[in-house]
Amino acid sequence: MSASTHSPVLKHHFEDLGQQHACERLGIWMFLTTEILFFGGLFAAYTIYRMYYPAEFVFASSYLNRTFATVNTMLLITSSLTITLAIRSAKLGDRAAVIRNLLITAALASAFMVVKGFEYNNDFEERYVAGAPFRAEYDKAATKLAPLSDADAEKFVKENNANKHPEIQHWAAQLALHNREGAGHSALDPGKVQLFLCFYYIMTGIHGIHIIVGIGCILWVAWEAWRGTVPPENYSTVEVVSLYWHLVDAIWLFLMPLLYLAGAGAHH
Repeated sequence: MSASTHSPVLKHHFEDLGQQHACERLGIWMFLTTEILFFGGLFAAYTIYRMYYPAEFVFASSYLNRTFATVNTMLLITSSLTITLAIRSAKLGDRAAVIRNLLITAALASAFMVVKGFEYNNDFEERYVAGAPFRAEYDKAATKLAPLSDADAEKFVKENNANKHPEIQHWAAQLALHNREGAGHSALDPGKVQLFLCFYYIMTGIHGIHIIVGIGCILWVAWEAWRGTVPPENYSTVEVVSLYWHLVDAIWLFLMPLLYLAGAGAHH
């Protein structure tokens, strides 16, 4: 009998490691398919509404922080590299390198969540949140601009938006100015702008939950490697977790342009 039938990592219900690894890969790919279908539905819904309300989505996107998004993109791309290096190290039997690369991956993922936390905090401080905060800030801006002439309104918005601590949040002042009667162009529906924000928070929030789950899985594999239960013949343990992580990274690479770059060419 081959050595693969006597490995301590071989589960009793498999004939050999080859069969066990094949089943592990089949299982993770079935799970990833459900994830793709789930996020595919969100992407499809976003795309449909983006086609119906292009102006509102472009405006809303233009006030997201692309600096935070760019930093997070680099963090996740790097984490894909480090977890791939962890697979190679597992195949070579280099336990120290496996643990090191997995911990670096977990650290990069944690950094992603920290940056996302700062971004959410910035959005909340600017009241760029669908619902009561958004309506209150927009109504405040519309009320402020209502008695002003067109020239005075434009002057106020320009001075307001140049201030680091504005009287009215930049997005609200710009939206209220755009929607003044007789502005000479189609008004933007604040409700549709909030629809974009709903997509933004739902999609990035669900993605963030997947990041947290991924961190837990990566740390678990690192713990198993430290215990010595991930020998070279069982490298598929690292590979399975890496497949999930690559999907999480790939989803972000779709979210980044859909949400953050939709309004990249907008001028205020």
